[in-house]
Amino acid sequence: MDERTLAILACPLCKGRLVWCKDKQELVCRGDKLAYPVRDDIPMLLTTEARELSNAELEKIPS
Repeated sequence: MDERTLAILACPLCKGRLVWCKDKQELVCRGDKLAYPVRDDIPMLLTTEARELSNAELEKIPS
């Protein structure tokens, strides 16, 4: 995920910043504790596609 694309994407729920997790191919919203998958370089920013993150998972994600 390039920086320009990441800069314009936002969480569909809270409109907050998303963090790119390359190893899991997910965009993470720290505020809502949700991870949105990226498939074939396309972010799936639907709440039905998101998975909830545990506090332990969230701590491992860089700011």
